[in-house]
Amino acid sequence: MKFVAIVLGVALLAVAAASFLVPAGSLPDFVPGFEAGSDRIHSKHGLAALAAAAVMFGFAWWRGRTA
Repeated sequence: MKFVAIVLGVALLAVAAASFLVPAGSLPDFVPGFEAGSDRIHSKHGLAALAAAAVMFGFAWWRGRTA
């Protein structure tokens, strides 16, 4: 379970980076926030992905601690 949480956290970090760095028109079609021909950056999507990554890493830390 810890490994899955870490993998999801890393994937969410990649989504956050893409949301902050790539304009909406350059995102793949299946990504939420895709807008054809748009130069807008989706900072709220990036912040949400960053928060979700923090939750996943926190969960992984909690699962990995010793009793």
